[in-house]
Amino acid sequence: MAKQQLNNRVFGSEYMHWAKTSSAARFNLATSGLANRNLKEIDVSLSELEITTEYGYGYPPLKYGLAERLQVPTESIVTAAGTTFANHLAMAALIDPGDEVIIEQPTYEPLLALARYLGAEVRRVPRRFAAGFQIDLDELEHSISSRTRLLVLTNLHNPSGVQISNDTLKQVGEIAKRVGARVLVDEVYLESFFEDRPSTAFHLGPEFIVTSSLTKAFGLSGLRCGWIVAEESLAQRMWLLNDLFASTPVHVGERLSVAALHQLDCLAAEAGALLKTNRELVGHFLDSRTDLEAVRPNAGTVVFPRLVRGNSDAFCSLLARKYETSVVPGRFFEMPQHFRLGMGGDTETLEAGLERLGQALDEI
Repeated sequence: MAKQQLNNRVFGSEYMHWAKTSSAARFNLATSGLANRNLKEIDVSLSELEITTEYGYGYPPLKYGLAERLQVPTESIVTAAGTTFANHLAMAALIDPGDEVIIEQPTYEPLLALARYLGAEVRRVPRRFAAGFQIDLDELEHSISSRTRLLVLTNLHNPSGVQISNDTLKQVGEIAKRVGARVLVDEVYLESFFEDRPSTAFHLGPEFIVTSSLTKAFGLSGLRCGWIVAEESLAQRMWLLNDLFASTPVHVGERLSVAALHQLDCLAAEAGALLKTNRELVGHFLDSRTDLEAVRPNAGTVVFPRLVRGNSDAFCSLLARKYETSVVPGRFFEMPQHFRLGMGGDTETLEAGLERLGQALDEI
């Protein structure tokens, strides 16, 4: 089963179960990050790797490298196994069972499942298609209460790829501060701004906690190089809590992550060129369709089109069964008329997948 329920607690993620068991296809447009790189693409020799380390709370060269990249204090860095676990660790340190948590809608389903697993009372603030999936600050004002302990956002937005401006984030922070709440921002797709990358929201104030990783923008998912940035006292709390979850990281992965950080400029140039080509392909495809509507992000690796008519479940099923192509059904984001399309794979696969996507749309 995709998820189980015990004593009103939900265990697991429906989306992750689907992604691991049902998203594979000859033309996979469901993947949300850059295609996975091979180890040989990272300039590292076996002699530079070690299996174990003496450092119990983060490998210093990795923490220093991330702190320098993000321009934050090293003491504010907590490393974690990818963004998903970074979100888990951060949220577990920030809320208690029964706390009120506000999460954007639509959102990345594991964030919602995680908050419910931790026993939070979840409220939602909509990000509407008609408003370009932007945050409505007035609605946020009406949603928040004195019981709210945490706001959870994604930037770039997952599933639409839309960016939240710094001005909006500042206002979100002010709203949160008025009730003593924190703001958790998943910034994993923000890394796909390879040039003029926006500053992390952590710089906007101590109420902000951010998570990210090298997984989506650089094709380095297998390294599981994720991180949290939080004020020092919170970071310390997260390190101590992590002793219950994953007390000892895989040190070979830490060493490889340091090597990757030293080569990010080169990796970013390649990834940026690929995404530029692929985004143009997707743009031309959307221009050619009258049966799709979409908010078109200016960065990132995903777009979230809406069918003018019908439900995406039947369409996605036909697309997979007859046309050997996968996208993510919108039901995983509580918007069944939409589907999420990834554009981070190789250009040939994307081009062929878009052709089949068009054929399936013509058929329905």
